[in-house]
Amino acid sequence: MAERITFPSSSGPTLAGLIDVPQGEIRGWGVFAHGFTLGKDCPAASRMCKQLAAEGIGMLRFDNLGLGHSEGDWGDGSFSHKVDDTVRAVRFMNDSGREVRLLVGHSFGGAAAIAAAHDCPTVAAVASVAAPFQPAHVEKNYDALVSRIESDGEATFLIGGKALTLRRHFIEDVRNADLRERIKTLRRALLVMHSPTDNTVGIANASDIFRAARHPRSFVSLEGADHLLTEKNQAARAARIVSAWADPYL
Repeated sequence: MAERITFPSSSGPTLAGLIDVPQGEIRGWGVFAHGFTLGKDCPAASRMCKQLAAEGIGMLRFDNLGLGHSEGDWGDGSFSHKVDDTVRAVRFMNDSGREVRLLVGHSFGGAAAIAAAHDCPTVAAVASVAAPFQPAHVEKNYDALVSRIESDGEATFLIGGKALTLRRHFIEDVRNADLRERIKTLRRALLVMHSPTDNTVGIANASDIFRAARHPRSFVSLEGADHLLTEKNQAARAARIVSAWADPYL
């Protein structure tokens, strides 16, 4: 069962989300941060959240600025904006009486979840899936446009059938974002999950995150998974692992 919700973003436009609500006993609540331009309905987000709900963990997944059913212009966002909106999502859940103890993030959203946890006092555990060690890793998706963006201020960015506007402030923001200190000072349980055959965000990123983290920290190899967790049962398997690992922190 999914509950449709909206809440204001950190810059004003309304963001749209779904709360996957457990049918039976509720073990706890969490928030999911999706990848770069993927949205709340991508396979990794929807399948993981549905499986977590089936495991008794209710999850809010939401479209970032200008994606899916959310208002605003994606080009006005940035990594910092994504982090701030993840914090907003946690506060929305907390204000509705569903205290968030778990943050889960996929790819670019994994980095955002780690950064956002610092401003979410109720969060006790963070799980990253196929996350980059540094947000600037995302630049490989648009490296051919960088010089034009730097000179003109913006450029049209085609990805996954979408035409988005990429602006200079986004590039500057991801380049200035340093996740190392955020990981080192997380002071929450961290689960790092990554496929050794991930050709989009290499496994070395998981090693760097894990080495920078303090205990309690855990690493699980998602053998055979692709970066987007699109193959049958990959996302559900990842969610079952998160569910078991997160149990002490809910």
